[in-house]
Amino acid sequence: MSIGELSERTGVAAATLRSWEHRYGFPVPTRQGGGHRRYDARQVALVALVARLRRSGLPVLSAITTARESAVRPARSFFAALREADAGLRSHTLGKPALNAVTSAIEDECLAQARRPVLIGAFQRARYFRQSEARWRELARTAERSVVFADFDAPGAPVAHLAEVPLPADSPVRREWVLVCDAPGFSACVAGWELPAPPGSADRDRRFETVWTLDPGSVRAATKVGIALLQKSDPGLAAALAASLSPGSGSASPELQRATALFGRIVDYAQGASERRGLAS
Repeated sequence: MSIGELSERTGVAAATLRSWEHRYGFPVPTRQGGGHRRYDARQVALVALVARLRRSGLPVLSAITTARESAVRPARSFFAALREADAGLRSHTLGKPALNAVTSAIEDECLAQARRPVLIGAFQRARYFRQSEARWRELARTAERSVVFADFDAPGAPVAHLAEVPLPADSPVRREWVLVCDAPGFSACVAGWELPAPPGSADRDRRFETVWTLDPGSVRAATKVGIALLQKSDPGLAAALAASLSPGSGSASPELQRATALFGRIVDYAQGASERRGLAS
């Protein structure tokens, strides 16, 4: 699309986009024969993310740097994979309690509906996983395969189809909160990219740029990120995870898409009410 169309889609003025490109090399257009800028869906998603980060108070350079980090090739980031699979996917800035509620809801639906799912989680820190370990042991009990990523010191021996996999120090997934449920008849994924916070901020005040989807194709794209992460550290487990996937990913029905949109609005209202209560207190 043209720079004018990009501006209309993202709400960022064309003059600002040109200024960013000149000063920061962002966004990155392709050039037609006459030199006209053209932008693909990936650039639309990145510019939209920068705009949201700017509205949350982040300086422009920090916002662009964060967006670039989130847009590493999909083989390294769940958040980026979801945005790549669906450029129109709406994101929500959520505090930790709201994101935890969304994740728990998807876990409950996975337990209730999914048949032998492939489960993938990303916890950033090993201590965060330990807080949820009992819950994950229950999820893994009826799963085909379960893998969790965090800054573990070493790989954990798989127990009941649950494997603990260390993340490299430079992995962008160390900034992500992820749950993937990939199963026949039910697919769901939530991915939160943690926003920078002032030093000394409390754990409960952590905030995440969050996307979620019930679209099987997008969920499968996220599953492939987990497989790609495993290929370097444990090729055998990566192959086993890939072999456990159901054939075909399909697409979400219009009814499911509308339900997902409604759920997003509900979460936004709940998050807003929580923030207003916090200000009032």
